[in-house]
Amino acid sequence: MRLGIDLGGTKIEIIALDESGEERLRERVETPQGDYAGTLEAVAGLVQRAEQRLGTTGTVGIGTPGAISPATGLLKNSNSTCLNGQPFHRDLETRLGREIRMMNDANCFALSEATDGAAADAEVVFGVIIGTGVGAGVVVRRHPLVGPNAIAGEWGHNPLPWPRDEERPGPACYCGKSGCVETFLSGPSMARDHEAVTGQTLDTRAIVERAAAGDAACDATLARYEDRLARGLAHVINVLDPDAIVLGGGMSNVERLYTHVPRLWGRYVFSDTVATRLLPPYFGDSSGVRGAAWLWNEN
Repeated sequence: MRLGIDLGGTKIEIIALDESGEERLRERVETPQGDYAGTLEAVAGLVQRAEQRLGTTGTVGIGTPGAISPATGLLKNSNSTCLNGQPFHRDLETRLGREIRMMNDANCFALSEATDGAAADAEVVFGVIIGTGVGAGVVVRRHPLVGPNAIAGEWGHNPLPWPRDEERPGPACYCGKSGCVETFLSGPSMARDHEAVTGQTLDTRAIVERAAAGDAACDATLARYEDRLARGLAHVINVLDPDAIVLGGGMSNVERLYTHVPRLWGRYVFSDTVATRLLPPYFGDSSGVRGAAWLWNEN
């Protein structure tokens, strides 16, 4: 039995997968806000209740926004800020009395889709989560890449490629830079772009719905977004040349991206043809927690 945990800023979810990858159990609790000890206990409690219900123990994998610093062994870059600088991995192993595996949530998303999801037939997969932020993970032959700095796939904090004059220097990013991919491609960024151009205050869902209904201004906002996404992903294709790119997060539900973006990225990719596939997620919002369970699918 493989247990996967998605440790988010507002909720913590656990899933149990059997040997064939079938879901046997799922439970969700609220994340104790700003409470490190409480978060540790919430995760341990989910594991203990799951194993009691299943009548067996299992391996434990955890996906978290952030990564374990190779230099210190402490968690870094998590939006659950009470975890940053803490030995969460070691503390949870002590609490559960066993080895666990922990990885960035975008890596878990990519691993899920590469293992038995939309890109299960692909050797190299780039998994992108586009929601309130932008994250990504790289999986090669069902093995997630981490890197010596634990930042493999941090695509969102690179500059938007081939910027137009009106895109320079770009919006300020929380990382301290300006013009990062995340500042152009997150859902809130598209809404800010629409307001800056039209003066209308609309959320992302409204923009997408109005564009589908024939609103020219909203359609133009989506077209700008699609070109920026095409540029950003073309940069990835030029470096990594993945077999498949799988989108996750709220923006993955915008169906036109899967036809419009591949039509655009050819002008930016350094090749006469582009065989890379752009795919929606097979498991949707469940991919992250499933990928955490699949962290134990390898030696």
